[in-house]
Amino acid sequence: MYLEIVSPEATLFSGEVTAVTVPGVNGEFQMLENHAPIVSLLQEGKVKVKGEISIDEEFQSKFTKGADGETVLSIISGTVEMKDNKVIVLAD
Repeated sequence: MYLEIVSPEATLFSGEVTAVTVPGVNGEFQMLENHAPIVSLLQEGKVKVKGEISIDEEFQSKFTKGADGETVLSIISGTVEMKDNKVIVLAD
């Protein structure tokens, strides 16, 4: 599936991933390939991305590596939309 992470400053990441976990306002949830369409508000927490991803050097300082080899981005709030195997995270 395709993931795009957008902040007010720039698009931090766009590319193919295998899974995305986000901090929804009703709890953390994960989206995989062919997930049902969804729109949700996000609260403070971590966006966790699984897959072989490459982050532009300009934005690498915003991401960390998680214990399971996942790539992690801390956010304050945001919105996520999943539709047609494309996930868009609008993050603050």
